[in-house]
Amino acid sequence: MARADLARQTCTIARAVSLVGDEWTFMILREMFLGGRRFDDFQRQTGASAALLSQRLKKLEAEGVIRKEAYSERPVRFEYRMTAMGRELWPAVITLKQWGDKWLGDGPAPVEIVHKSCGHVTEPQMTCSECGEPMAAHDAEPRLSEPFDTERQAMRKNS
Repeated sequence: MARADLARQTCTIARAVSLVGDEWTFMILREMFLGGRRFDDFQRQTGASAALLSQRLKKLEAEGVIRKEAYSERPVRFEYRMTAMGRELWPAVITLKQWGDKWLGDGPAPVEIVHKSCGHVTEPQMTCSECGEPMAAHDAEPRLSEPFDTERQAMRKNS
């Protein structure tokens, strides 16, 4: 299956990966969540080439994850801001950060998350939206939609 096919699948994980699932896009998201807004800052902090960075920013903008705003008229200069869609990627970025801290870190975490409300360093966790209890993988059971189940069965038959 080609990478372009991911965007057309029923599975929303596949569609999300087709949009934000490469290392450079995640590095841009990291920088935006750390307060970055400008092309030059993204390039400096990620090490991405100008062409690659421009391509990723254009894709994120076209898909509605970020928006471009002028901050200077002469010369025209732009900065990038998260949309509501982009801000909702925060749990994915934080989960990947926490996983990296645990399994790939070789010292103190490079970034701590401080809860603004109480001022404490925290490790955000997933909880059930209904009962509020913390959840891990073993606490969940997947239930496939009919279209997704049908698509998966067809893929099994075609392989």
